[in-house]
Amino acid sequence: MKEFELIERLTRSLPSSASVLTGAGDDCAVLDLRIPDRLLLFKTDAIVQGVHFESTAPPEKVGHKALGRCLSDIAAMAGIPTAALVTLALPREFDPNYLERLYCGINKLARQFDVAIVGGETTTNPERLLISISLLGWVARGKVLLRSGAKPGDALFVTGELGGSLAGKHLEFEPRLAEARWLAEHFQIHAMIDLSDGLAGDLPHILKASGVGAELLASAIPLSREARRAAKASGEPALLAGLTNGEDFELLFTMASRDAVPLLDSWKKQYPHTLLSCIGKITSAKGIAIRDKQGLRPLTVHGYEHFA
Repeated sequence: MKEFELIERLTRSLPSSASVLTGAGDDCAVLDLRIPDRLLLFKTDAIVQGVHFESTAPPEKVGHKALGRCLSDIAAMAGIPTAALVTLALPREFDPNYLERLYCGINKLARQFDVAIVGGETTTNPERLLISISLLGWVARGKVLLRSGAKPGDALFVTGELGGSLAGKHLEFEPRLAEARWLAEHFQIHAMIDLSDGLAGDLPHILKASGVGAELLASAIPLSREARRAAKASGEPALLAGLTNGEDFELLFTMASRDAVPLLDSWKKQYPHTLLSCIGKITSAKGIAIRDKQGLRPLTVHGYEHFA
């Protein structure tokens, strides 16, 4: 059973309450606790040694990644993070100095985004290190961005460059919190998600939630230098890395096509050092098609998926 098949099976009959506006199935849960001007965001994520990072990775960067993944999900909802809990599951023979350095990475990123670390839990995990973080945040009422609002005819945008994250970006990425809030404040964004499992893995979440399809333009997908370098060494197309590598932690979003040019012009002024690319459009036909030199064809590759 693959990851999302398992998730679907486990979430069929989850208990809920009147405070839950969005539960399982988006980047964060959205809760209405009757605070006049805001909604609560709630997120948890975990990274595991040997799956999300190698034992040789600098512990400060491992800590950065552990918190950064949750921050990226808050960004995908156009939210502001506030407080986090950290759970460590440790092998019996652990190094306290390593863990202190790991916390240095967590704390540095937390301070950058004004996030309080308010506690957590420690336990044993015989084989390998696991770090789990639960994060609270908030978003102004009427400004939360979900996966479910994409409409046929929408333009499809992505920030930054894609592919080759294992060259180092997956441990050093900058969560796009400011960019997402700026987008929500200045434009009518219909749907948004952060790219953790690759473009080919995460775009389907928007399409499924919105009941639409998409057409990608191969030449418009922004590929990183690392993806091109790895492709040259392996002989595989660089586009494949951009579609499937995962852990880019960029924003993927849709908006009305009439707003595309004003967005691109405003973005260049606001974020001159961060690329923004229109990579395709939303369609009424289900599934994903990609247009390249050979014409339009179904996209058959998939992003990263646990248990696959």
